[in-house]
Amino acid sequence: MTDLARSGAILGFLMGTGLLLTWVGLPRHRRAGLGDRVLPYLKDTPRPSNLLAVDSQTKGVFSLLLAPVVGKLSGHVERIMGGAPSIRRRLLRAGLAPDVDRFRAQQVLWGVGGGLGMLAVGTLAFFTRGSSPVLVVLLTAIGVASGVVTADWFLSRRAARREERMLAEFPTVAELLALAVGAGEGAVGALERVCRLSHGALSDELRRCLADARAGASLPVALHGLADRTGLMSLTRFVDGIVIAVERGTPLADVLRAQAQDVREEGRRLVMEAGGKKEIAMMVPVVFLVLPITVLFAVYPGFSFLNFSM
Repeated sequence: MTDLARSGAILGFLMGTGLLLTWVGLPRHRRAGLGDRVLPYLKDTPRPSNLLAVDSQTKGVFSLLLAPVVGKLSGHVERIMGGAPSIRRRLLRAGLAPDVDRFRAQQVLWGVGGGLGMLAVGTLAFFTRGSSPVLVVLLTAIGVASGVVTADWFLSRRAARREERMLAEFPTVAELLALAVGAGEGAVGALERVCRLSHGALSDELRRCLADARAGASLPVALHGLADRTGLMSLTRFVDGIVIAVERGTPLADVLRAQAQDVREEGRRLVMEAGGKKEIAMMVPVVFLVLPITVLFAVYPGFSFLNFSM
């Protein structure tokens, strides 16, 4: 296929795609959504303050034009992948707002980026090596799927890293709470003092817990909300111990020290398990790389001597 024919094929494909998008976007093919049907009946509601309004000029022309497209694509991704409760929980575990629609939009952008990257690779291969256009389309689809899946993986990884930091901070925070309670502070006062003196992921969660308590929720309910936002069993047991101590009058300082000791023991056990796994992983290069080379160096001189003698 000559360069002129390739260029003509690409231009024809782009023109056909543009005509198809124009045909799909005609007014008679559009379906009014729920928001479009309900919005005319809500125009008499009082407008919010101008300080809370977002100026459309600051969003940019491209943002205004691409927002409906990204919204539709986000809906398609939601229908294909699903798992909105799992995403909401992972967003909470990562310390982010539980906005599933925003995360779906980010997945769409990741997918578009991956698709454009693989499209560039496929186009380069098409012009340099004369590969099939089907391969270009296949690479683009793989790039889109990889971008969407990678965004989901990064969210899970971010949540896991945040929980690791919380688990590392937990013994120190528990000891500080035990010292504050032993000095005569109440449960709320001890939490306030620890939040003032410490910084980190767990301290941020405790500040959110105190904010919920000041907003009207009881301390046990706020603590249970903290446990629900995280996926750490040790933190759940810690919250249960504090709630039981507050409700039944158990000495809170002893409970906090015991919880801190349990977390340290669990951390030591996790380190031992990680060390055992690394030890097994270290045997792979020894068995499959070092040992064959050692045997080869030991046996090769003998074979060379036999060949020389013959």
